[in-house]
Amino acid sequence: MTGKRSVMERMTDEGLVAVVRVSGSEEAVDVAAALKAGGVSLIEITMTVQGALDVIKELRRKYAGDVIIGAGTVLDAEAGKSAILAGAQFLVSPNLSLDLIQLANTKKVVVVPGALTPTEIVRAWNAGADMVKVFPVAQLGGPEYIKALKGPLPQIPLVPTGGVNLQNAGDFIRSGAAAVGVGGELVDKKAIGQKNFAVITETAKAFLKVIQEARRKG
Repeated sequence: MTGKRSVMERMTDEGLVAVVRVSGSEEAVDVAAALKAGGVSLIEITMTVQGALDVIKELRRKYAGDVIIGAGTVLDAEAGKSAILAGAQFLVSPNLSLDLIQLANTKKVVVVPGALTPTEIVRAWNAGADMVKVFPVAQLGGPEYIKALKGPLPQIPLVPTGGVNLQNAGDFIRSGAAAVGVGGELVDKKAIGQKNFAVITETAKAFLKVIQEARRKG
């Protein structure tokens, strides 16, 4: 089983968390396969996906060791418990639930709660968050907002989500983001509708390339 430290290392090394928010479980499994083919090893299945827990179980069996599977849109400790039992290796939330953070720490599972203001971010960190999801980041200024936050809060790993695309992903990394969370800009709904999963694979490769280039250039 992949330990908490290994999950954190993969997150910071790869720098991309692929957010899968689709309607059905079959689509989610197909999208995960396309993402893996594109080199993505951190896949977040949101709890809004129909049959999300079964998808997490299936993907853990299918990609054991190769891909780290997490649960997203985990709003509270109860949902977190269900996700962990299904095999989720990390939990991501759009909100700040102190009970969820406590549960994840007890179970030794990586937890990335959502926060927006400096006060919320520090509160999440002090409560035991491993990283903090800054959401929705586009509405607050995008990469410049992350840069402003990292000035006084250099010790807190931030994962901007909501509005991250191929054009600005590198800017987020250069602004100090530990990783970025990408959903709709990566998991293209039109491609899914046409069952053209190769588009998702190629987009995944492009995102990883942009992130690695940004890190090399600093």
